[in-house]
Amino acid sequence: MRSEPLSRARIVAAAIDLIEREGADAISMRRIAAELGVGVMSLYNHVPGKDALLNGVAEAVLSEIEFTDDPDAHWTDRVRMQARAFRQIAHHHPRSTMLVVSRQLHSAAGLLPVERALATLRGAGFDGPEAVRMLRMFIAFIVGSLLREVGVTPTFAPVQTRTIKAEGVDPALFPEVSALAPLLGQCDHEAEFDFGVELLIQAMQVHSGRKEGTR
Repeated sequence: MRSEPLSRARIVAAAIDLIEREGADAISMRRIAAELGVGVMSLYNHVPGKDALLNGVAEAVLSEIEFTDDPDAHWTDRVRMQARAFRQIAHHHPRSTMLVVSRQLHSAAGLLPVERALATLRGAGFDGPEAVRMLRMFIAFIVGSLLREVGVTPTFAPVQTRTIKAEGVDPALFPEVSALAPLLGQCDHEAEFDFGVELLIQAMQVHSGRKEGTR
């Protein structure tokens, strides 16, 4: 049976598969060549080097975001849809998601989520500086949520959910930690994410209302 021709897409797919199995630290041009059963120099005909390969991984993962944006929906609903669409990539590619949030991408795949978010905020009436600040606020929240959910290790490997273990805590010294230990020891990531998104949207609405009240 004839093997599939070597291509950039095939190389990137092999890198994603390796990252999901062993983490980003496992990536090298030599290792990818071994995974594909080809000579390492043949990779350079399609990918200039490791940095370009990692950018390709991030772009490929971003391109899988399924935006169900509705231009006629209220801006708050559009923000919710966009935030949840980005979060979904963590479920499909948990380790590769860390590359997405750690690399500056200037390709169409990297800029499209930014363009949509800014367009939504500008359409809601926020000026340029406000839209940029709100976008950065949301990115910080989403990245923090994904890091907690996916887990952070030297190889960006998913780890067991990190929660506060309160067993053996002195209730006299830490009465609140002790009393809320059952809640601190568990975490529903989806519910926590939705809760955070709603808080941010409410804050944005308050800010918008105060600005209109000063006009």
